[in-house]
Amino acid sequence: MAEKKSKRDSIGMRMKGCHTNNGFVQNEDILEKDLDPGSPADSPQHIIMGVGGPEEPDFKNIQPYAGMPKEVLFHFSRQARYRVLREVLFWLIVASVLALTVATIVIIAISPKCLDWWQAGPMYQIYPRSFKDSNKDGNGDLKGIQDKLDYIKTLNIKTVWITSFYKSSLKDFRHGIEDFQEIDPIFGTMKDFENLVAAIHDKGLKLIIDFIPNHTSDKHAWFQLSRNRTGKYTDYYIWHNCSHENGITTPPNNWLSVYGNSSWHFDEVRNQCYFHQFTKEQPDLNFRNPDVQGEIKEIIQFWLAKGVDGFSFEAVKFLLEAKHLRDEAQVKKTQIPDTVTQYSELYHDFTTTQVGMHDIVRSFRQTMDQHSTEPGRYRFMGTEAYGDSMDSTMMYYGLPFIQEADFPFNDYLTRLDSPSGDGVFETITSWMERMPEGKWPNWMTGGPDRVRLTSRLGKEYVNVMNMLVFTLPGTPITYYGEEIGMGNILATNLNESYDVTTLLSKSPMQWDNSSNAGFSEGSHSWLPTGTDYEAVNVDVQKTQPRSALTLYQELSSLRANELLLSRGWFCYLRTDSPFVVYAREMDGIDRIFLVVLNFGESSQLNLKDMISNIPTKVRVRLSTSSANRGSEVDTRAVMADKGEGLILEYSTQSLLHYQPGFRDRCFVSSRACYSSVLNVLYSLC
Repeated sequence: MAEKKSKRDSIGMRMKGCHTNNGFVQNEDILEKDLDPGSPADSPQHIIMGVGGPEEPDFKNIQPYAGMPKEVLFHFSRQARYRVLREVLFWLIVASVLALTVATIVIIAISPKCLDWWQAGPMYQIYPRSFKDSNKDGNGDLKGIQDKLDYIKTLNIKTVWITSFYKSSLKDFRHGIEDFQEIDPIFGTMKDFENLVAAIHDKGLKLIIDFIPNHTSDKHAWFQLSRNRTGKYTDYYIWHNCSHENGITTPPNNWLSVYGNSSWHFDEVRNQCYFHQFTKEQPDLNFRNPDVQGEIKEIIQFWLAKGVDGFSFEAVKFLLEAKHLRDEAQVKKTQIPDTVTQYSELYHDFTTTQVGMHDIVRSFRQTMDQHSTEPGRYRFMGTEAYGDSMDSTMMYYGLPFIQEADFPFNDYLTRLDSPSGDGVFETITSWMERMPEGKWPNWMTGGPDRVRLTSRLGKEYVNVMNMLVFTLPGTPITYYGEEIGMGNILATNLNESYDVTTLLSKSPMQWDNSSNAGFSEGSHSWLPTGTDYEAVNVDVQKTQPRSALTLYQELSSLRANELLLSRGWFCYLRTDSPFVVYAREMDGIDRIFLVVLNFGESSQLNLKDMISNIPTKVRVRLSTSSANRGSEVDTRAVMADKGEGLILEYSTQSLLHYQPGFRDRCFVSSRACYSSVLNVLYSLC
């Protein structure tokens, strides 16, 4: 016990004489020394504390210093000058966090919805058999498209749209599908497709593809099983009893195929007639059968899983037919029924746009939405219902609270057979006035089954039509070759026996003036190239400052960089002349683009009569004629040549959509206002 007590006393003695380590060691080699008895006890550098004494340390006259022990730190932190400063800083931080939170909420609340990828730039439609041949067999293929992605990027395209490439027995390779989950060998392999999808995404582009759910090929496995009444496939198609004697079929009713004659065809295997809205090699699926709808859903999911960003659903108005088999009414009631063989000679009230058809299309939308949950991976859905009235077409946008297509494809400009200011004006205003509020428009100038722009309107109007679709609100859609002014080929020396009239606008893309227009290095191409390919081709036009291709690139660049064109108001100015005139403007931007397009002969226009407060002189921002670019024109006498288009620009504080005279003639799809101070868009205008 005495030994233990002696040790404690010894330790206590040593601790009383030790120096407190303030956390800094100047020299570790200096041995610890006893405190000099003469040193002041209240030195601020050291504190001598006894371990055995209960008294509190005396902090009088001690100043804060680095490495203070907690007892000293607590002493000073309780002083008013430090406590007040600490509290002020705390509440400043709290207020800053709250302010940032509120500011973030406000910004989110007033910010307009960003344009989605299918709204942000043009779409480029490719007929794959005619775009680029990579293996010298004379047929365009998927690898060929991949080889030309850099060219597509130069057009400022955002979305590549590839028409049907599924395995098919039809020479047209568009509608009669043998297998919806296979690539036709003429276009390549599934690996080629996967590589193409990856390359498209690597370029920052999106991909949509055609899908024709209404029918299949008669070579499809489903049809072969159905004609043999195998299990669930028995009712995958529309079968009905009909008489067939001596090679002559008496159909169940007078329904006609789109291509003429009866839409019923007798099948000797099943001993019944099947229904086909198109050719007899394309039997219609029975969409009243839930199993068929399930099969289509699986096909959609298959391609979405491959990385496809969207679909164009073709021929959707034909998905359902009336359950009854009543005859359709004749257009001319006095016509002898047996002579009614053309599709246009009947009203198709029982074979198109039936009740329930839109429900099926909405089910496609629901499947797409299930694959649109990832950020930036929204899946686009467009519908094609060519031939419908404009009012019927608008139904594909859906209902206010039930979304259907993002937009139905607008082909009404492709129906113009001659240049006409009135015709263009009526097409534009009819669409804009009928389009549901808040929906997004689109504009097409061509397509695989349409006469090319040059052949319909004339080469003088190629540039003005491209200027039209790039300055209208919505998504411009370009059919391959329209950017250089390709025309239809002549109906001679065609090696195909399908429907020749549908092939004339599908000639090979004209890349340069070499053999086969640079489309193929083989000895031939599946269709002849245009006779003008030596002058009308990409290689020549990309070096010409006044070419159609150069103007196309300038227009697409202007649209991409100007909020007035991508998000602004559209206000049309009615005239009874060959001119089409409209303005593009936006709240917060004190400039207006005034677009003047001449669809007639050379003539003069007085803009002062249309807009009273327009300046006398305005600048030409862009023109189809390079002679006018950058110059100024007198708004009292604007002169435009045949097929010329002008984008005029002037400053103003009086926007047209606020003026009573223009208020009913202005439209906006996705309203936004611009703050030049903050350089942001906001929605509370």
